[in-house]
Amino acid sequence: MTLNEYITDLRGKRVAVLGVGVSNRPLLKLLLDAGVDVTAHDAADRERLGAVVPELEARGCKFVLGGGYLDRIDADVIFRSPGVMPHQPGIAEAVKNGAVLTSEMEAFFQVCPCKIFAVTGSDGKTTTTTVISEILKADGRIVHVGGNIGTPLLDKADAMKPEDVAVLELSSFQLMTMRRSPARALVTNVAPNHLDKHKSMDEYVDAKRNIFQNVPHPEVTVLNADNDITRSFASRAGEGVRFFSRKDVVENGAFCENGVIYASLHGKAEMIMPADKIFIPGDHNVENYLAAFALLYGEVKTESMVKVAETFRGVEHRIELVRELRGVKYYNDSIASSPSRTTAGLRSFKDKVILIAGGKDKGVPFDSLGKEIREHVKVLVLTGLTADKIEKAALDAGCQIPIIKKDDFKEAVLAAHEAARPGDTVILSPACTSFDRFKNFAERGNTFKEIVMGLE
Repeated sequence: MTLNEYITDLRGKRVAVLGVGVSNRPLLKLLLDAGVDVTAHDAADRERLGAVVPELEARGCKFVLGGGYLDRIDADVIFRSPGVMPHQPGIAEAVKNGAVLTSEMEAFFQVCPCKIFAVTGSDGKTTTTTVISEILKADGRIVHVGGNIGTPLLDKADAMKPEDVAVLELSSFQLMTMRRSPARALVTNVAPNHLDKHKSMDEYVDAKRNIFQNVPHPEVTVLNADNDITRSFASRAGEGVRFFSRKDVVENGAFCENGVIYASLHGKAEMIMPADKIFIPGDHNVENYLAAFALLYGEVKTESMVKVAETFRGVEHRIELVRELRGVKYYNDSIASSPSRTTAGLRSFKDKVILIAGGKDKGVPFDSLGKEIREHVKVLVLTGLTADKIEKAALDAGCQIPIIKKDDFKEAVLAAHEAARPGDTVILSPACTSFDRFKNFAERGNTFKEIVMGLE
């Protein structure tokens, strides 16, 4: 089905779009310009949404805004944004009454004319998705990056060619209602995350598994052999399963042995490169490249994989070196919104670091993080709503290090600066989401960088 055919099929139907955020605005304009009857629903009021409301109204859009925005969904088709959970009563009632529930991303799967590679996981998915796209570009392919990163792709589908590739990062929220699988699927790992929104860990795991269990099944599904949950997915993933592992040899996929990365198919292994030649530091980045290599092996030239691994400088807000000032290095790892991601960041450094952590509570326990703080942190600076919980986890783990708590984010960064001595590393790696103070992790990271660049 082409994009034009898809949109034509919506004419004469009542369409509700849940969420007027950046990801849904191209969708809204696409539908309205095609003459589709559209009502936009959003928790924000007109003042907060700003100029986008009159702009869309001029195109014919109707609005249901503010509290109770999901109470009156009168539609034949519902597009939800990833942040709007599908099991909310208003949505469930509309579906019960016959509405079809979908999303911009699900529609893209229906109309995309080229091969789709998709990545999900609790940690590492943005870096891995970006690495995959960079390798494909280095191999001469035209690549369209979307999902959780890049730009919305649905309105660009008609400009794509069959020989192009779409590389998508997909969250658990996007996957919950997904009905199609990509050509190649990858799950980096699964650990407790987003339990403030998902009803249970089981629901979260089911969402991740949904990347490969729809029809048609992926031609290749890559799973993390070192993660208990993802390894267990293999029994449901059908044919074409590959693994990646930093600990063991695998017959199909990619692995690291004695510091050397290999890719293998049907038990025949090819040496790719020494792991220490990867430009961005950390064992977790070795895992990210193993995952990417497992997905792309046989699809691209080996030289393309090596070239990117040796030169790619990493993704912003992911162990990003901000500056070195009087012998102290400052790293921005704002993307680390879970304990497991912060753990990976801490393990990237040989020496103990000064850690800035804390943010909004996602309902995830910090017990394991406490142990990592004991092993890898020399000074702990806490801020945000979870400061007390992280402090307790650190103390319960037997930490005997200075712990500084600051209500103000800037004061927390300045406190870390004051505690640092030449040779030290200061890292913002919050282990929590940013929503207690910031719009997203990028705003948090940019604020950190502004403060650090202003240090004297």
